[in-house]
Parts: sequence; structure tokens; C-alpha cells
Amino acid sequence: MKRLLQLLRRWIPDYARRPLLAVLIFNFVAYYVPKLLESHRQLHLMSTAFDDALPRIPAFIFIYVLAYVQWVTAYIIIARDSRERCFRFTAGELCAKAISMAILLLYPTTLDRPPVEVTDFTSFVLSNVYGADTPTNLFPSLHCLASWLCFRQSLGLKRMPRWYAWAQGGFSLLVFASVLLVKQHVWPDIFGGIAAAELGILLSRLLRAERFTERLSRSARRQPTELR
Repeated sequence: MKRLLQLLRRWIPDYARRPLLAVLIFNFVAYYVPKLLESHRQLHLMSTAFDDALPRIPAFIFIYVLAYVQWVTAYIIIARDSRERCFRFTAGELCAKAISMAILLLYPTTLDRPPVEVTDFTSFVLSNVYGADTPTNLFPSLHCLASWLCFRQSLGLKRMPRWYAWAQGGFSLLVFASVLLVKQHVWPDIFGGIAAAELGILLSRLLRAERFTERLSRSARRQPTELR
């Protein structure tokens, strides 16, 4: 754990640490608060005939899990690009999660998942994901929201080659497919996640929310504009 913290300090600039920590904390809030309240609310089904016709392909659970790696690495890379991009990005992310939490609280959804028979490692992983992540908090998909932001905010990075953003886009499409093919979401959840991400970016610009994430940074005024 100590070596991990040292590695994170090495890769995450001082100005980005508090904004990224705020994103991490609010992710838990946006996910778990609606979960805690779901037993007191009516859950709505949004499944369509298209979703019912899709097969479950357990191998896609690895894409679903690897999305967490995508988020961690992409968020750090985006934050390292510059102070300004870091503050704009984290502000948009926080606004997008606030919008998502409001929707999850106002219109909680669920779906019927087929049972899993554990016969190999893939079905074992799928079964454990099912056990850890109940079929609620579906619309909008927080999985798809985060992966879309990884692609969206990677466009125009100064410190990464152009192909990086398109690689993020390609992997995000796989994440979108995975949430359907492991029966964790239905297709409206994907578009809900994308819409929440875009609304979060727009809202943060209108409110100039980057001023909030900049104030979270201890050394925001002392750091140079670009990371040296």
C-alpha cells in the first residue's frame, strides 16, 4: 500500500490530487446513496424487446471489469495534461455525477437478470460481479458515463498522441457492449450515461464550476500552467 501511494504521488501532480480525490469520493456518494434508499422506492423496468433478444456473453465481463482500469489511468492522464484541463475535467465529472445521482434518486430502475451457473473462471467472475453489483442504479449507466468521459476528455490532449483518444473511444464502445452483453444494463442506460456526461460538461461551463475544483487544489496558484 505504501508503494502504491508513492507511485500515485509520483504520477499525480500536486494540483490534481484534491480534485481527483473529490471525484473519487463523490463517485461513491452518487453510487451508494441511491442504493441505500432503493428499498424504500418503487423500481421501474426499462427493458426493451431488443435487450431481451440479446444473448448473455459471459466473456464480456472482463471488459466490464477492465473499465475500472480505463477510468483510473485515463483520469490521471487527463489531469496531468495541464492544470486548466484538470480543473475543467474534474468539474464536469462532478456535475455529471450530480445529475446522475438526481436521476437515480428520482427514477430508480432495475432489470431481471438470468441466474449464473458457475462452471469455469469466467462464470465465477460474472457471478461475483452480480453479487457485488445488484441490478439497480441503472439509468443512467455510471459505467458508460465514465467511459464516455475518458474518450470525450482525451480529445485534444497536448501530451498524448492522437491515436490515444481514438483508442479510448474504441474501448468505450466495448464497454457499452459489455454492459448489455453481461446483462447489467439495457440500451437506454447507455444513452442516459452519455447524455448525463454531456450535460455535466455543459453545466460545469455555464456555472464555471472549474473555480470550485481549482480552489480544492492546495498549490493551484503556485504551479506553472503546464506540468514540467
